[in-house]
Amino acid sequence: MEGTGRKATGARSSAVPAHEGQTRAAIVQLLLEQGPITATAISAELGLAPAGVRRHLDALIDAGQARASRSAPWQQKGRGRPAKQYQLTAAGRGNLGHAYDDLAGAAIRQLGEIGGDEAISEFARKRVRTIVDGIEPVAEHTAPVIEAKVEEIAEAFADAGFAATTRQVGAGVQICQHHCPVAHVAEEFPQLCAAELDAFRDLLGTHVQRLATIANGDCACTTHVPLVAVPKIPSAAQPAAGRTNDSGRSAE
Repeated sequence: MEGTGRKATGARSSAVPAHEGQTRAAIVQLLLEQGPITATAISAELGLAPAGVRRHLDALIDAGQARASRSAPWQQKGRGRPAKQYQLTAAGRGNLGHAYDDLAGAAIRQLGEIGGDEAISEFARKRVRTIVDGIEPVAEHTAPVIEAKVEEIAEAFADAGFAATTRQVGAGVQICQHHCPVAHVAEEFPQLCAAELDAFRDLLGTHVQRLATIANGDCACTTHVPLVAVPKIPSAAQPAAGRTNDSGRSAE
């Protein structure tokens, strides 16, 4: 399944010419939406020479905005040394904008002091309802209906700045949020992530599983949705995703 994510604003270095900045922004966008990704895949996607792509990747790594790691053996295609895969660091994602994090964090802390954890949870639920406003719960639990509803949810989150896409995996589909505008705040207040998951369950009418989160240090928030209905499990019964350093993405 092709991703449905919307474009996010890439970081542009002021130390390079305008056309170079545009190229680097396009590479940053791919690292955001498809990372971990190889230089070869970036070259093919953007129609650029591999040497030029690697030059930009090296510059991003030197600036602390990207990192490289070797593909796992199961990800390797063909023989030879495993290819390097590149992805944005937390600093690289930070350049894409985390507006008003300090103010938002202070406001939520104050809310917690006044109304306790339940007040924070209710705030988180209202925030998500704003994002998915107008999306109706599934009317029937068939694979095509659930798949279409997942696309609708991903589109709403993409429009809200989460660079959301979907991809089919086995007997399910995954919502991949490659950017989180409130990631720094969500690290302190997991209620924000929990409210998203509850909204997914309510709209899809089935149990969904969060595989990875940016707030936990992963390179994307990945949520698995089965394409056949299974009983919903209350959020309190599902353990929070731990630090896995696994974006949930398949090999490029």
